[in-house]
This record gives sequence, C-alpha cells and structure tokens, in this order.
Amino acid sequence: MTTEQTPPATVRVFIALAPPDRAKEELARELRPAYDTHPQLRWNRIEDWHITLAFLGELPAGTVPLLQPPLAALAAAHPSPRLALSGGGTFDERVLWTGIDGDTDALHILAADVRTAVEDCGIAFESRPLRPHLTLARARRGDRSSALELAAGLTGFTGLPWPAERLHLVGSNAGRSPGPIRYRDIESWPLGDGVRAGS
Repeated sequence: MTTEQTPPATVRVFIALAPPDRAKEELARELRPAYDTHPQLRWNRIEDWHITLAFLGELPAGTVPLLQPPLAALAAAHPSPRLALSGGGTFDERVLWTGIDGDTDALHILAADVRTAVEDCGIAFESRPLRPHLTLARARRGDRSSALELAAGLTGFTGLPWPAERLHLVGSNAGRSPGPIRYRDIESWPLGDGVRAGS
C-alpha cells in the first residue's frame, strides 16, 4: 500500500541572482586549498551559490504563484547588471562570504524593484538592507578563527566580470529536514535589456 505525500503548506522562498558556471569555477579554484584545510566548516554547495535580492521566509504555498507574473515582467524590463565576485569577509565572524563588485547601482535598483513587486502582491516580509554577497561557508560556534582566516585570504581575489542573466525565484528545505540546506528553482526568468519598469 502506498501513501501519497502531502505537499507542504508553506514554502521557504527567496529571490536571487546566480553567477554563471565559469565565475563559480574561478572562485572554487581559489577556495580549493581551503576545502582541504578547513573541512570542519559547513561549505555551501557550489551549485547553490546565489546573491539574495529579497528573502521572503516561509510563505503559504498558495501565494507563491502570485509572484510569478510580476517577477517575469520585472525581469524582462531590467537590463542585465554586469557583476564580479570580489574579496571576502564574514558576518558575526562565522559566516564566510565573497563580495559583489561591478554595476552595484543597477543591482540595488533591481533589488528595490523586486521588493516593491513582492509588496504589491500583498506579501509581507522583513525588508533588510541589501548587502550583496555570496555565502560560502559557516563556522561552528566557537570556531570563528577559521572564517576570519579564510576571509583574510580572499581579500585580493577579483573574479572576471559577467552579466547576470536570469532572475530566480528559489525554494529551500531549510528547517525542514536534517542535513545540508538544498535550494531549487521554482522558476527563473531572463533579464532583458529594456527600460526599468516604472521609469
């Protein structure tokens, strides 16, 4: 006898950009020695690297489709910002990240328009200031020196520039199951070369 799985009532959602494979591979080469010397860190999977524009948290599953038409239209109207991975740092001395360089003004405009689109759908979320970054790893409590050491090692890293090609609506399993966090695209849309929506 088989039992059907009930779909979750809520979905953990965020909206993001993703670097292309060549940019991720370039950074992964830079980090390769650290993977061996710091296995105690919880390293994010390379395929999950992303730049969060708006974190929406847990949403009722039925509200997610409301986001798709406005995000598709917004993506088509926005030019593709040219970005690069650059440098490194930590949050709370535990979360290791690399920064985002390039056309950060366009990135901030895109994030602001994404957040407006979400609010226009009647979806409430905590709107934190945008600090463009890509999370690489997390240190366990009491092991802050590892993240700080690796952040210092990334200070001189500057990746090749790349165009952000798609806007991603992403779901995650965070808090739902033991083990590493996994991300999946709910949908993504190509960024266009049109005039910004509303201008």
